Amino acid sequence: MPTLALKVDVDTYRGTRYGVPRLVEMLKQQQAGATFLFSLGPDHTGRAIKRAFRPGFFGKVSRTSVVTHYGLRTLMYGTLLPGPDIGRRCRDILLATRDAGFEVGIHCWDHVKWQDGVERADPAWTEAEMQQAIVRHTDVFGSTPQVHGAAGWQMNAHALRLTQRLGFAYASDCRGTRPFVPVWNGEIVVCPQLPTTLPTLDELIGIDGVTDDNVHERLLALTREPRDHVYTLHAELEGMRLSNVFEKLLAGWRAQGYQLVAMSEVANRLNVASLPRCEMVRGELPGRSGTLMLQGEEFLSSWKEAA
Repeated sequence: MPTLALKVDVDTYRGTRYGVPRLVEMLKQQQAGATFLFSLGPDHTGRAIKRAFRPGFFGKVSRTSVVTHYGLRTLMYGTLLPGPDIGRRCRDILLATRDAGFEVGIHCWDHVKWQDGVERADPAWTEAEMQQAIVRHTDVFGSTPQVHGAAGWQMNAHALRLTQRLGFAYASDCRGTRPFVPVWNGEIVVCPQLPTTLPTLDELIGIDGVTDDNVHERLLALTREPRDHVYTLHAELEGMRLSNVFEKLLAGWRAQGYQLVAMSEVANRLNVASLPRCEMVRGELPGRSGTLMLQGEEFLSSWKEAA
């Protein structure tokens, strides 16, 4: 039976407070597993306004109704309003998610700061951001995180190395086709990557006739041929205004024969020695503004071939 791992990115205070509990209930009703990756520090969503200068940004905003999805108050956090500390104010929700049986891990400390700053950041900045998230995760859950999933699929060489040095069992920091051992300019990082394999709702809606009403059909068409997948959903979208779309996707994937699981179930079955080694590269994807990390060409086919 093919597996479809559900990766829930939680970007904002609003998404944590309202979207996460709704997703937990939906997933429990479907007896589906999932991995929730939390933003654990301040919500500074309003500072993302600087992205207005990126090519394609306004096109995405007009297609995906940012105000409707995120709420006007959220779009003022970090500018006109102070950003709420998500990990502190939503501690009960984070614990309830873990206690409901779902895997939890790190998305970031400050979502906007990481997404907009990590590409050009130095080692000290990068480690400080990751360590703050690890400390908060450990404080809330009483355990060190085992999975890292970068905000906006944004990474640099220092962050990639830290996934290994800080002891993550695996990471999901890029887009790609299948699990692999990452390589950065010839340097191997021994922390397997489980890339997101499917487009997200906000990348599809508003393009080529795709609407809120039929976007599930486009995604289900991509999973018609059985193979393992990782799908990234967002608490602010599938957990709120587009929850009906997610319900259709869950039912559709069940009908297609998929086992809906947390990413850990996939990671625990991996034979790292047999995984391909692939470069992590920066590139563009249709429907998304700016660049992000992608799974590149295979560097070496396996650990054994290098021995």
